[in-house]
Amino acid sequence: MSPVPRFAGYLFDLDGTVYLGDEALPGAVAAIRQLCAEARRIVFVSNNPTHTPAEYVARLARIGIAVPEAAVLNSAQVLVEWLGHQQPGARVYAIGEAPLQHGLDAAGFVRATDPRATDVVVASFDRDFSYRKLQFAFDALRAGARLVATNGDRYCPVPGGGEPDAAAVIAAISACTGIACEQVVGKPSAIMARAALARIGLAPAACLMVGDRLETDIAMGRDAGMATALTLTGATSRAEALRAPAAADFLIDTLADLVR
Repeated sequence: MSPVPRFAGYLFDLDGTVYLGDEALPGAVAAIRQLCAEARRIVFVSNNPTHTPAEYVARLARIGIAVPEAAVLNSAQVLVEWLGHQQPGARVYAIGEAPLQHGLDAAGFVRATDPRATDVVVASFDRDFSYRKLQFAFDALRAGARLVATNGDRYCPVPGGGEPDAAAVIAAISACTGIACEQVVGKPSAIMARAALARIGLAPAACLMVGDRLETDIAMGRDAGMATALTLTGATSRAEALRAPAAADFLIDTLADLVR
């Protein structure tokens, strides 16, 4: 394993990288505390849209990592900000959980109640996804609404396995309408990368993107010009990492390897 040099800034994924469920992953807390003690800039970048920044801060505090809300960025926040530039005040039907709904409300979007008068359908991680919601999206898209999404993850890692994520919702909508999703703003999109780099306030070359998924974390970091480190604590096995055509710059067993 190649030693990992120090960087001025670190972008960390959360689920499968820093914690799994309510438990810190091995080496994560000590490594992040060490980097904070060295005054490295840190931003946590998650595709999971089911929590508010305050909830993420509280979860990190429970495992022993103290950070301000400004250090946390997730796909729901990025979607709300991006859509605010694209179509402010739009009538939006969001298939997603409360943090996304409340974020859209706070940004001045109108909750759509009529499919024929809907401007945008947002597909997201929704553990209450139902046929009724699918029918609304179907009718709205056939009436001319746009389809966008917070993230495209197939599943979210949880203790003991995983939960179907936003990719399942996107696929269901596209399967019945024949309409592809226009934009997915979460990792690995350039939209998410720009938002994260704006938060950390550094050039891409000064940053290390650390995550457990090749197709999201590592792809975003690489495409944005950052160095990348893949941790084996989450979704990717060593065998998968070694045979990947676009490997990470560094392969680490746990976050402890960042500060050895």
